[in-house]
Amino acid sequence: MSDILTVLTTADSADGAAALARSAVDARLAACAQVNGPVTSVYRWEGAIEAEPEWQVLLKTTAARYPELEAHLRREHPYDVPEIIASPVTHGSEDYLRWVREETA
Repeated sequence: MSDILTVLTTADSADGAAALARSAVDARLAACAQVNGPVTSVYRWEGAIEAEPEWQVLLKTTAARYPELEAHLRREHPYDVPEIIASPVTHGSEDYLRWVREETA
Protein backbone atom coordinates (compact mmCIF):
# COMPACT_ATOMS: atom_id res chain seq x y z
CA MET A 1 0.00 0.00 0.00
CA SER A 2 1.26 3.46 -0.80
CA ASP A 3 1.50 6.52 1.41
CA ILE A 4 -0.39 8.61 -1.15
CA LEU A 5 -3.90 9.94 -0.53
CA THR A 6 -6.57 11.52 -2.66
CA VAL A 7 -8.46 14.19 -0.76
CA LEU A 8 -11.91 15.36 -1.83
CA THR A 9 -13.51 18.66 -0.95
CA THR A 10 -16.21 20.79 -2.55
CA ALA A 11 -16.83 24.50 -3.01
CA ASP A 12 -19.83 26.61 -3.93
CA SER A 13 -18.24 28.18 -7.02
CA ALA A 14 -15.69 27.42 -9.72
CA ASP A 15 -13.57 30.35 -8.52
CA GLY A 16 -13.71 29.15 -4.92
CA ALA A 17 -12.72 25.62 -5.93
CA ALA A 18 -9.85 26.93 -8.06
CA ALA A 19 -8.64 29.08 -5.16
CA LEU A 20 -8.60 26.08 -2.80
CA ALA A 21 -6.77 23.99 -5.42
CA ARG A 22 -4.19 26.67 -6.21
CA SER A 23 -3.47 27.58 -2.58
CA ALA A 24 -2.92 23.92 -1.59
CA VAL A 25 -0.56 23.30 -4.51
CA ASP A 26 1.24 26.61 -3.93
CA ALA A 27 1.84 25.63 -0.29
CA ARG A 28 3.10 22.17 -1.43
CA LEU A 29 0.36 20.53 0.60
CA ALA A 30 -0.85 18.83 -2.58
CA ALA A 31 1.08 17.87 -5.69
CA CYS A 32 -1.89 18.64 -7.90
CA ALA A 33 -5.59 19.27 -7.74
CA GLN A 34 -8.38 18.75 -10.21
CA VAL A 35 -11.54 20.83 -10.24
CA ASN A 36 -14.69 19.20 -11.61
CA GLY A 37 -18.20 20.50 -11.82
CA PRO A 38 -20.67 21.67 -11.39
CA VAL A 39 -22.26 18.71 -9.65
CA THR A 40 -25.50 18.78 -7.71
CA SER A 41 -25.14 18.02 -4.01
CA VAL A 42 -28.22 16.99 -2.06
CA TYR A 43 -27.86 17.12 1.71
CA ARG A 44 -29.62 17.94 4.95
CA TRP A 45 -28.50 21.17 6.63
CA GLU A 46 -30.08 22.73 9.69
CA GLY A 47 -33.18 20.57 9.32
CA ALA A 48 -33.85 21.23 5.63
CA ILE A 49 -32.97 19.22 2.56
CA GLU A 50 -30.87 21.33 0.22
CA ALA A 51 -29.84 20.81 -3.42
CA GLU A 52 -27.07 23.09 -4.61
CA PRO A 53 -24.43 23.19 -7.35
CA GLU A 54 -20.91 22.54 -6.12
CA TRP A 55 -17.48 22.07 -7.64
CA GLN A 56 -15.37 19.13 -6.52
CA VAL A 57 -11.67 19.50 -5.81
CA LEU A 58 -9.61 16.30 -5.83
CA LEU A 59 -6.15 16.79 -4.34
CA LYS A 60 -3.20 14.38 -4.31
CA THR A 61 -0.94 14.39 -1.27
CA THR A 62 1.00 12.15 1.10
CA ALA A 63 -0.27 10.78 4.38
CA ALA A 64 2.45 12.80 6.12
CA ARG A 65 1.15 16.08 4.61
CA TYR A 66 -2.53 15.31 5.21
CA PRO A 67 -2.85 17.00 8.64
CA GLU A 68 -1.46 20.26 7.23
CA LEU A 69 -3.66 19.99 4.12
CA GLU A 70 -6.77 19.42 6.24
CA ALA A 71 -5.91 22.41 8.45
CA HIS A 72 -5.34 24.54 5.35
CA LEU A 73 -8.66 23.53 3.79
CA ARG A 74 -10.52 24.22 7.05
CA ARG A 75 -8.87 27.64 7.35
CA GLU A 76 -9.44 28.67 3.70
CA HIS A 77 -12.86 27.08 3.15
CA PRO A 78 -15.99 29.24 3.24
CA TYR A 79 -18.22 26.45 4.61
CA ASP A 80 -18.86 25.97 8.34
CA VAL A 81 -18.48 22.20 7.88
CA PRO A 82 -16.50 21.53 4.70
CA GLU A 83 -16.40 18.09 3.16
CA ILE A 84 -12.84 16.82 3.57
CA ILE A 85 -12.52 13.12 2.81
CA ALA A 86 -9.24 11.27 2.30
CA SER A 87 -8.88 7.92 0.56
CA PRO A 88 -5.70 5.87 0.30
CA VAL A 89 -4.23 5.16 -3.11
CA THR A 90 -3.64 1.42 -3.02
CA HIS A 91 -2.08 1.12 -6.48
CA GLY A 92 -0.60 3.53 -8.99
CA SER A 93 2.20 4.31 -11.36
CA GLU A 94 5.42 4.40 -9.33
CA ASP A 95 6.63 7.38 -11.40
CA TYR A 96 3.48 9.33 -10.56
CA LEU A 97 3.52 8.38 -6.87
CA ARG A 98 7.19 9.40 -6.63
CA TRP A 99 6.29 12.73 -8.25
CA VAL A 100 3.54 13.33 -5.66
CA ARG A 101 6.04 12.64 -2.87
CA GLU A 102 8.62 15.00 -4.41
CA GLU A 103 6.12 17.83 -4.97
CA THR A 104 4.83 17.68 -1.40
CA ALA A 105 8.25 17.32 0.27
